[in-house]
Amino acid sequence: MRPHVDQRQARVLALVRERGTARVADLAGELGISPVTLRRDVEAMAARGEIQRMHGVISRLGSDPAGAEPGAAAGTGAGTERGAAGPVIGMVVPTTEYYFADVVRGAREVVEARGARLAVGLTRYLAGEDRTQADRLLSTGADGLLLTPTWQAGTPGPGEGAWTAELPVPTVLVERWAPPGHPAASLDRVASDHADGAARAVRHLADLGHKRIALASRETPTSGRLRTGFAAAVATLGLEPAPAWPATGAASSAAAGTAAGAASLAEAEAFARTLDYLCAAVAEGGVTAALIHSDTDAIMLIPRLQARGVRVPEDLAVITYDDEVAELADVPLSAVAPAKREVGARAAGMLLDRLEDRAAGREGPRQHLDLLPRLTVRP
Repeated sequence: MRPHVDQRQARVLALVRERGTARVADLAGELGISPVTLRRDVEAMAARGEIQRMHGVISRLGSDPAGAEPGAAAGTGAGTERGAAGPVIGMVVPTTEYYFADVVRGAREVVEARGARLAVGLTRYLAGEDRTQADRLLSTGADGLLLTPTWQAGTPGPGEGAWTAELPVPTVLVERWAPPGHPAASLDRVASDHADGAARAVRHLADLGHKRIALASRETPTSGRLRTGFAAAVATLGLEPAPAWPATGAASSAAAGTAAGAASLAEAEAFARTLDYLCAAVAEGGVTAALIHSDTDAIMLIPRLQARGVRVPEDLAVITYDDEVAELADVPLSAVAPAKREVGARAAGMLLDRLEDRAAGREGPRQHLDLLPRLTVRP
C-alpha cells in the first residue's frame, strides 16, 4: 500500500533536513515512487515554504541549493550536482523534420547558450503520445517542458489537453494555443501568427491587382488560423470571395484494411480535391491568384495545373505558405515564412526565465507571444 501523501512528504522533508540537499531523481528511486509523483510533492512543499527547489535539486531552507559555491548566483546552476550542464529542458514535438527542424534548432541554440541541456521527445502525431513523451522526459529529470501537443486543429478539441496545465514543472506551449477558458490557456506560449501570415499574402496579391484570390490548404494544425486571417483580409480589402472550398467527401474503402493505407488514400484524395478546386476556381470562378499551403503541395500542384491548361503565373499567381522549399521550385515561388527558428528560441528563453524566477522566489505574469511571419517575394 502506498504511503499517504502527508507521510510521504514528511519523509521527504526529513531526508532533506538530514542531508541538506538531494536530487529529485535520486529521492524518487530511494522512496520507490515515480519522479512525476515526487515532483508534485516537491512543488507543493516549496509552495508552502518548507524546502527550496532549483533545477531538479531540493534543499532545506537557508542552505545553498546542491552546495552552491560561495558567490554563485541563484538560478544559474553553478556548483550544482549537474555541474556546468545546468537544468534539463524537455521538448515534445511531432517531428524534427520539415517545419519543426528549425523550431528545435532555435530552442537548442538558446538552451545550450544558457548552460542548459535539451532533451527531445517525438510523437509522430500519434494519439496519446504527447502525454507519454512528457512523462518520460519528466521521469528522466526534465526541469521544464516545451510542448507541442498533437492537436489536429492547433488547439485542443473537446475534452482534450487539460493535462498540460497540470504538469508539475513550468511548461511553454510551442506553435499551439488554447482558447480562453481552457486550462491550457493559463500556460506560457509562443506561436507564429499564421492568421497574419495569410493576410500578408492576400494584401500582396491585392496590391498586384488581383481581385479574386483563393486559399488552398489541406487540414493541418495551421490551416484554421490561415483561413481566419485569409477571410479577414479578403473582407477588409473588399475583395470578391473565391468559390467555396469543396466539402470533404466520404473516404474510399479501398484501403480500409490498414491505417497506413487509409492515411495514404486520404492524402491522395485531398491532393486531387485541391487540384480540382483550383482548376475550377480559375476556369469558372474568376480566381487569378492563390495562397497554397504548403510549399511541397504547391510544387506538386503547379505542373498538374499546367497540364490541365492553367498557366502559372499567367493564369494563376501563386504564393506558398511555410517557405521550406519554395525557392527550389522550377520557378522560385514567393512564400510566407513563419519565424520558426525564432519561435523555438523565444520559447526556450521564456521557459529558462521562468525557471530562474522560480528559483529566486518570483512568479511573473504568464505570457502569450505571437511572432509575425515574413513574406519573401521572388521574381
